[in-house]
Amino acid sequence: MAPQTPKRIPQTRGRFMQAGGFVSKRIRAAGEKRGFAETRLLTHWAEICGPELAALTVPVKVSYARQGFGGTLILSCEGARALEVQMQAEVIRTRVNACYGYNAIRRISLTQTDSAGFAEAQARFAGPEVRQPTAPAPVPEAVARQTEGVQSEAMRLALGRLGTNITSRKTV
Repeated sequence: MAPQTPKRIPQTRGRFMQAGGFVSKRIRAAGEKRGFAETRLLTHWAEICGPELAALTVPVKVSYARQGFGGTLILSCEGARALEVQMQAEVIRTRVNACYGYNAIRRISLTQTDSAGFAEAQARFAGPEVRQPTAPAPVPEAVARQTEGVQSEAMRLALGRLGTNITSRKTV
């Protein structure tokens, strides 16, 4: 058995590379297992179908027929909201096909779940929670005196944070 060679980091030719470039192949492979050739459909679902419909639906899978053109997009939604989503199926289909750039989706199929299962699916799909900014830490008096001549409030706060970090740093 031949020894395994270490995985190579993509060549950047002396340039910086976005972090997404390192994981794009793995993300694409995971999306393709569920039929999503375009991962943009998963990552930008709220932008594609609109915030109102995104609150009601979660894309689960895209399945393609063996013959013919166009696939079926399977969406998960709460059972109580299924009729409302079904009435908007043509709107969703039009928006998804606009994302693909051609008529990739021919039908929309719904799977109904209870509210607990739907909330769990949306939580997995939503991504990380956005943190609210906190109030700035108090600036020491010595630093505040040095920055009082700065006219821009944003610049004064930034210099205050910098001065606080410098003065609080322990020297070795």
